[in-house]
Amino acid sequence: MDYHWLVFCPQLPATPSSPRVTIWRRMHSMGALGLDNGLWVLLHSTKAEKFMQEMQVYVESQGGSSKTFLANALDDATQQSILEGFSQERAQEYFELQEQCDDFLAELEKETQRCNFSFAEYEENEQDLTKLENWLTRIQQRDFATGEMADKSVRRLEECRQALQKFAVAVFDNEGSDTANPLKPASDLPDRSTE
Repeated sequence: MDYHWLVFCPQLPATPSSPRVTIWRRMHSMGALGLDNGLWVLLHSTKAEKFMQEMQVYVESQGGSSKTFLANALDDATQQSILEGFSQERAQEYFELQEQCDDFLAELEKETQRCNFSFAEYEENEQDLTKLENWLTRIQQRDFATGEMADKSVRRLEECRQALQKFAVAVFDNEGSDTANPLKPASDLPDRSTE
C-alpha cells in the first residue's frame, strides 16, 4: 500500500516547556509518531489535516512557528521503519489495555469470593468496563494496521463483558427482587466491520 504522511515541524521558544508538553500529549492522543528533533508523522487523512491545522494555530499562539508537509517515504526501508514505529506504539497501547482487563477480571473475582453482590458494586464495575470499551475505541481509531494484539484485546474485553454479566446475575439473585432484572448489559464492543 502506498502511504501518504503528514510531517509536522513545530518550533517553540525555549521557555516555558508547557507548550511542548501540550504538543506531545495532543500528538500522542491523535496517534502521531514522534521522530527525531521534534518532528511528528501522521497518516494523511482529512481528519489529520484538520488536526495539523489546529496544531499550527496552537503553536503560533504560543509564540512559535510550524510547517506541515505532505510526504511519501523515499524508499521501502524508510516506509517500513515508520510503519513499525506506529505498530509498536499501538501494540504497547493494546498491551496496557489488556493489563487493565486483567485487573478488571481480578476485581470481579475478588468481589465474587467475598460474596459482595451489591448493585453499587455492579455499577462501579459497569463504569470501569465502559472506560475499557472507550479506551479500545480510541486505540482502534489510531490503528490503521490492525494485527494480532488488536484481535487479542477485543477478545479480552469480551471476556470482561461476559464476566460482568455473570456477576450481574449473582447481584440480581442476591437482591432477591421479584421485579424484572434492572441490570442492563454493558454496551456492545465497537464494530470495526464498517471501518
